[in-house]
Amino acid sequence: MNKRPEELTSYQNKKVGRLLLDRVKESAEKLKEKTGKKPLLMEVCGTHTMAFSRTGLRKALEDLVDLRSGPGCPVCVAGQSDIDMIIELSKQENIVIATFGDLLRVPGSKSSLEQEKARGAKVEIFYSPADAVAYARENSSQQVVFIGIGFETTSPMVALSVKEAAALKVGNYSVLSLHKVVPPGLRALLADDDIKIDGFILPGHASAVTGRKAFAFLGEEYLIPSVIAGFEPLDLIEVIDNLVLQLLEGSARVENNHKRLVKEEGNIAAQAVMAECFDMADAFWRGVGVIPGSGMVFKKHLSGFDAAKRFQVEVPPPQIHPSCRCGEIISGKMVPKNCPAFGRACTPAQPLGPCMVSSEGACAAYYHYENMQD
Repeated sequence: MNKRPEELTSYQNKKVGRLLLDRVKESAEKLKEKTGKKPLLMEVCGTHTMAFSRTGLRKALEDLVDLRSGPGCPVCVAGQSDIDMIIELSKQENIVIATFGDLLRVPGSKSSLEQEKARGAKVEIFYSPADAVAYARENSSQQVVFIGIGFETTSPMVALSVKEAAALKVGNYSVLSLHKVVPPGLRALLADDDIKIDGFILPGHASAVTGRKAFAFLGEEYLIPSVIAGFEPLDLIEVIDNLVLQLLEGSARVENNHKRLVKEEGNIAAQAVMAECFDMADAFWRGVGVIPGSGMVFKKHLSGFDAAKRFQVEVPPPQIHPSCRCGEIISGKMVPKNCPAFGRACTPAQPLGPCMVSSEGACAAYYHYENMQD
């Protein structure tokens, strides 16, 4: 039986966790008395949303801290027209859709990849875009379109896959780039007067690529305390402790609590390959709208691998189910339990939107771990 590394196991120490949680509650109580309200702390990363629900920490702190999900689920922030384009591509003759499994059951306006696969569409699940390149080499008579959805965490891998395909002259491989970068998304949230964010729990995965410095503007320009966090139980308690203490002090630092993975400057090699392959462009985020400079499009010399240019498909105007509130949930304006459709008209078996089926979706986290099914 494989054992977890000792370093990670130490972040699951229950005794230390209870002591630290008691301290957090005491500090949060003081903050609540001082301000007259609970601080609204946003989990930028969907994996943090899942972790807070799975560990029970959201429930343990609900009287003292208002934890809200943000636009940290890449599948969830994809526009409905983007999902519809993927589904239309899957209907084309001789096209194989290569994707992460997260996307399979996300509902489009009229269908999903899962439904199209049942009707005969070719949809293959891969854990790495490099595997999709290998599949394309082995199936040269088919056009393989990899769906590039993700933040700074996955875009370097997709960039490398395109470089590999170019070097090996794999002409039947292309990518539909729906990649986004996190910092512009946070700027857009802070410009929204409908929500007052008191602190950010910054993503551990994306920050490993960007580094802490990419988020320094949150403290310097917006005076919002923000902390990069890992995903183990003590990581989660520590980040709340850090943010609550900053708010008590009236300070606004951007700190790195995940130094075992995240460096000040980030992953320079990953940043370089992204810069080599992508230009920044405006992109549409569900629940937020078009955010300038938040998307990634292929540079001119790699445009031959751009599936959006290679395959011209007509996508009808998108139709979002009128009861779906994913847009409000991923912009922090609503929690899943307050959506009238949650757990009733919208369930994992019959989702109305991506938040209920993505592995990083807020609705999925609440449904599976917050005992709200009934």
